[in-house]
Amino acid sequence: MRSTFHEFILWAETNGWAIRSESSHDLNLDANVITRYNHIPNEYLDFLRVVKQCVSPSEQTWFLCENEYNLSTDTAFQWNEFELLSLEAAAGDDPWTSEIKTWWDHYLPIIISVHGGYSFYAMDLSNEIGAIVHGEEPEFEEVTKVADHLDEFLQGIMLSSIVLE
Repeated sequence: MRSTFHEFILWAETNGWAIRSESSHDLNLDANVITRYNHIPNEYLDFLRVVKQCVSPSEQTWFLCENEYNLSTDTAFQWNEFELLSLEAAAGDDPWTSEIKTWWDHYLPIIISVHGGYSFYAMDLSNEIGAIVHGEEPEFEEVTKVADHLDEFLQGIMLSSIVLE
């Protein structure tokens, strides 16, 4: 296990997060996820091999893990919930629908939050590969870069420069 992951797991446990981890294991992501996002950085795949669940103390923010991507959890939100909401808003507008789908093809959601409104963090898989961006309602596809890579993102959370509620 990489040391940043280990540090983050310890930090999360100490700070009241519900976290389940295990030694690295085979990762079996849904074929639709793998097909759509075929350039997921190894650092995130390594994270998914170790972290099985990671939910904030408020239970309003959570990391998307293998079970979420495989739609095998009882959460009310799918891993691509905000894409689905955007597509619903664009119903009947084919160019806008296409634009939304193309945008989400380039950004893999990694965290969902319902604290104070809907927001997410996603990994850029096309422009700055591995960078982490933040988006929120009402325009989910208008994002701000918050970290160059996953390790920097996790460090930011631990140092409170990135605050997850």
